[in-house]
Amino acid sequence: METVVSGIRPTGNLHLGNYFGAVKSFLQMQNEYNCYFFIADWHSLTTRPKPENIIKSTQTILAEYLACGIDPEKATIYIQSDVKEVLELYLYLNMNAYLGEMERCTTFKEKARKQPDNVNAGLLTYPTLMAADILIHRGVKVPVGKDQEQNMEMTRKFARRFNTVYETEIFPEPASFSLAAKALKVPGLDGSGKMGKSEGNCIYLMDDTETIRKKVMKAVTDSGPIAPNSEKPEVIKNLFTFLDLVSTKDTYAYFNEKWNDCSIRYGDLKKQIALDIAAFNAPIRERIKEYSSNTDLLDKIAKSGADKARESATKTLKEVREIIGFRF
Repeated sequence: METVVSGIRPTGNLHLGNYFGAVKSFLQMQNEYNCYFFIADWHSLTTRPKPENIIKSTQTILAEYLACGIDPEKATIYIQSDVKEVLELYLYLNMNAYLGEMERCTTFKEKARKQPDNVNAGLLTYPTLMAADILIHRGVKVPVGKDQEQNMEMTRKFARRFNTVYETEIFPEPASFSLAAKALKVPGLDGSGKMGKSEGNCIYLMDDTETIRKKVMKAVTDSGPIAPNSEKPEVIKNLFTFLDLVSTKDTYAYFNEKWNDCSIRYGDLKKQIALDIAAFNAPIRERIKEYSSNTDLLDKIAKSGADKARESATKTLKEVREIIGFRF
């Protein structure tokens, strides 16, 4: 069975865009591949989070992914910092990474621009840590967004370079498993093309019914259709996307007909969307609360995942050390 590796950065609560994007892909992959899903708390250090925020965010993300259906019996889910072997491989990969290629990395340049007072070595070597996360399990497929494709190319380069330098074939060159091709694109409530935390246009899985209602009722619309069967503008397509995701086919057809005969009332449309999103979120929200309140269970799941991940990582690292010339 092919191995899939994916990191989950602890950056706050999951929203509908996350669910219909990465999470649904993970739920399918855990039944088809040997999956390692890790919470990337080391990666978060590049932005200097407070210690209490690291702990809280890690527990939150773990609880939410479990509540969405990631099954620790099917996939190995663990916290990155619990698998120390990754750091040793990170060191070895850094020894064969070059300053120029790291400085040319688009994500490094963008992060350096956004935080000019904190251009740290962790930002510069982010691609080698990402590569270590993947290669420690000898992953062959990695689900990534388009923004991570350059880092994936660097991972392949580091794997290829290590194999060449030490005349070995220990590391496969992992293929990018594009989420864009499989994931559904969830629009933002502000009329933009994508839901995202930084844009402030999200509906979170933890939002209650009243919060969802207030957010949806503020969604951007236009003045309404002026001709029967006219094409929907982007902001209205966005609202119909929500209907398509969380409502019944009959509900979608009803409002689509209202659009086509120019009798649609956006207030009614938004109320329906809010009700259907709230109904969709409700069981997930309840499971999140259950997991979040049971820290002993979260710790047990994290430890079990770390044990499985370390078993895989230790085997790889033993071979790597022997190849380089170190005693294990």
